[in-house]
Amino acid sequence: MKRALITGITGQDGLYLAELLLSKGYEVFGLIRGQNNPKFSLVQREVPGVKLLTGDLTDISSLLRALKASQPDEIYNLGAISFVAYSWENAEVTSDVTGKGVLNMLEAVRLWAGDDLSKVRFYQASSSEMFGKVQDVPQRESTLLWPRSPYGVAKVFGHYMTINYRESYGMHASSGILFNHESPRRGPEFVTRKITQAVARIKLGLQDKVVLGNLDAQRDWGFAGDYVDAMWRMLQQPTADDYVIATGETHSIRELLELAFSYVGISDWSELVEQDPRFMRPAEVDLLIGDPSKAREVLDWKPSVSFAELIRMMVESDLAEQSASAKR
Repeated sequence: MKRALITGITGQDGLYLAELLLSKGYEVFGLIRGQNNPKFSLVQREVPGVKLLTGDLTDISSLLRALKASQPDEIYNLGAISFVAYSWENAEVTSDVTGKGVLNMLEAVRLWAGDDLSKVRFYQASSSEMFGKVQDVPQRESTLLWPRSPYGVAKVFGHYMTINYRESYGMHASSGILFNHESPRRGPEFVTRKITQAVARIKLGLQDKVVLGNLDAQRDWGFAGDYVDAMWRMLQQPTADDYVIATGETHSIRELLELAFSYVGISDWSELVEQDPRFMRPAEVDLLIGDPSKAREVLDWKPSVSFAELIRMMVESDLAEQSASAKR
């Protein structure tokens, strides 16, 4: 039985990845920050087969203890402060967790594995936000990185540190440059879930409108459940490498709104959406679209859920959740 350790187990990716690995017969350990973490019960409810360990990406001694306890064959480093807007308000904390946390994890693995680094494989969750002010359309593994947020900068640090440990120590360390991926498990602070939740509430008469920032920003959106499969496939390769994981399509916030409202029978949503400068980024990333050719050719990976199917899935989930909440 293979053993896997997942940091960031409480996020949507961590939950979907845990489900995938458990279905493949893995013994799965999840790193969670703090004994009284409010998401402790969430993980136990959603993926009861996971064994939870306490630890913190800013504390290398706790990471070493987690490695000793879990003895993993595979490590998936998904832990980060991942809400981009938050990173401008808390750049130092974001840098410590999202950037330096990767270094702490890599160094902990190196120290724990010692002379037998071949016994463990490492996955780093890199991000399309690293491309920022995009230099190629579409973006691929070789595209120059030009991050436009503290979050993006921190992700670039972690990405290159992963490459450095691979090249310096021969570590089987791969990075997945994942483009935007969503699901019903996405936090409501993220624009996709903010929209689908608001659409459900507006349909049910629980909310009057939704307030957003830039409606013209374009993203390459996929389903988180598909993307965690790509993570697993990377660590099954004989040689570590970096891969762009994307759909190869781009859609605007306006398109997302159009679809979401159409699923609840609202064709004219112009009076239901308000723009507010508070939700505009100081430095916007206007267009992200990935080239997943390498992942398709090497990993035999491709997305199974379309953009339209994804938004329908999220709207239907939020309708059910909001309707149930209203009845309580």
